[in-house]
Parts: sequence; C-alpha cells; structure tokens
Amino acid sequence: MIHPTAIVHPGARLGEKVTIGAYSIIGEHVDIGAGTQIGPHVVIEGHTRIGVDNEIFQFCSIGAKPQDKKYESEPTRLEIGDRNTIREFCSFNLGTSQDVGVTRVGDDNWIMAYVHVAHDCQVGNHTIFANNATLAGHVHVGDWAILGGFTGVHQFCRVGAHSFCGVGTVLLQDLPPFVTVAGNPAKPHGINSEGLKRRGYSAAGIAAIKRAYRALYRSGLSLDEARQRVAEIATQESEVALLSDFIARSGRGIIR
Repeated sequence: MIHPTAIVHPGARLGEKVTIGAYSIIGEHVDIGAGTQIGPHVVIEGHTRIGVDNEIFQFCSIGAKPQDKKYESEPTRLEIGDRNTIREFCSFNLGTSQDVGVTRVGDDNWIMAYVHVAHDCQVGNHTIFANNATLAGHVHVGDWAILGGFTGVHQFCRVGAHSFCGVGTVLLQDLPPFVTVAGNPAKPHGINSEGLKRRGYSAAGIAAIKRAYRALYRSGLSLDEARQRVAEIATQESEVALLSDFIARSGRGIIR
C-alpha cells in the first residue's frame, strides 16, 4: 500500500490499509489511522495525528511549521479526525505555544482545494470549506459551518455552528451560529434556513431562530439590549441557546 517512490520515516506509525501515493513524504512523528488514503506528492510532517478513513489528495502540506514569527520549533501538534476529505494543495499547520499548542480538525469535513488552516485553529465536524477558503491563526469554526470559496477569516475570530458564508466573504468579527453572511467586510443576510431544514430542525425551531435573528439584527436595539432579548427567547426556545451563548461570549464582537 506504500508506493516505492514514497519516503516513510521508520518512526512513523501507519494503521491497517493505509495507502501512501507516489513521491509522498511521511515524517518521523506522524501517526495515520487505518484506511486513510494519502495521494501522491503529499508531505506530512511534524507531530501530526490523522484518524481513520480520511482521503488526502495530491500536493497537500500537512503538519508544517506555523507561519508565525514567534514559533521556535517547540513540539506542537496537528490533529485531524476521521472521514475527512482534503482536496488538492491544502495546507494545515501545527499549533503554537501561544495557544493550546495544537491545531485541530474534527470529523467528516469536506475541505476543497487550496484551503489553508493556520496555527491553533479549531475546526469542528461536518464543515464545508470551498476552494481557497483561508483561516488565519487561532480561528474556531463550529460544526456544520460552510465557508464559500475565497472566504477569509481574521485571526482569533469564531465562526458559529450552522452558519454560512457566501463566496468572497471576509470575516473580521465573530459570525454567530445560524447566520448567513456575504461581502467584504461581511454583512448579515438572514439565517441558514435551508441548512437547518436539511439537518432536521423543526419548523418551530427555525421560527424561533428567526425571531432571535430579528431581535439581533432588525429591531433597532443596541447590542446589549439585543443580547438580552435573545437570552430571553433562549429561555423559552432551546434551539436559540446556542446563539445566545455564542454572542454572550464573543471576544471580538459579532458581525452586525
């Protein structure tokens, strides 16, 4: 299952039925789970752990040093979960000691070509990153979030679960859960109703989220007043709790 032109360090750990393509390089501290397929011309280095049944396409750079001038070769990590698809020319970097020391990507993510995941990013499960989406350092992305092509996310921003970014979006502040945005800088355009329907949200739950959205974006209330109103809705509608907790904890302020 290892192409004769591939270079695999003797210290690397490979699970059963791992495939390593032509001219790929696997470093000493790499751990690859069973059934994962590594295409040709892929470089996987650093202290990197990859789960089971992933597919990583050609010309990806996985586990390279972070693009951070403060990094001094400390043994930070990259962790990738299970069943992810990572297309051509993607780059995922190690974490840094200025954060938790590990970059994480969860399970069942669909990562298209030329995506960059910088140091210390924390990506959840079931996300979709379209071509050329880019995360700066320390970005957190919630489950089921969708980043359109050429989306750029500023460092330390958080992207809420079930949110949706249109093509070419630039996020300079936190994007709350459920919200659809587009533009440079990003502006809100309602909630991700179609995505919520596909994931089993009830009509009543979606209606509650819409009420919370109107309070946050269309009521004319100040941010503090809107935050309080969303919290009140959340006490009656459990689906809104995710949104209420997110905006209460936002450090950079939310897109509004």
